[in-house]
Amino acid sequence: MTITGMLAIAEPLVAREPAVILGSSLGGYLATLVASRHPDRIRALVLFAPAFGFAKRWQSRIGADAMARWREKGTARVYHYGRRREEPLSIALLDDARRYPDEPDPDTPALVFAGRHDDAVPLDAVEQFTRTRPNRELVVYDSGHELTDVLEPMWDRTRNFVRALPRS
Repeated sequence: MTITGMLAIAEPLVAREPAVILGSSLGGYLATLVASRHPDRIRALVLFAPAFGFAKRWQSRIGADAMARWREKGTARVYHYGRRREEPLSIALLDDARRYPDEPDPDTPALVFAGRHDDAVPLDAVEQFTRTRPNRELVVYDSGHELTDVLEPMWDRTRNFVRALPRS
């Protein structure tokens, strides 16, 4: 799967009517990308630890030697937070991701959740995204990347955020 492939799935879904998109990690990045490409279709975003700048971050995080091995083999084993195990990841994801902005900047209201102890998405990357526009709210929890220990408060904030949106 690549960003281009994910967009091919997500964009037709929002073509029907205005939508509020929820996305976690890479899905949060994808949600902002869809919103920036289709501002007339997206009413708001709810993002959970959005993976802004992940292609650059991965490259610097794993280093030149590991990148060379990944490129040579074509895949690398990477921890999948949703499946809670390592999965093979194609180098095509990173190569394709470089075609897109590190941090899409849609003019869309956004509620953004982040974990103070996130080892995958640095808090400063999420803070930067929320600082750039006044219609973005950041909520930081004493949590990690998965944010599963704060589901109830996130659900309450999300419900209130969506209810407060202007009717379209």
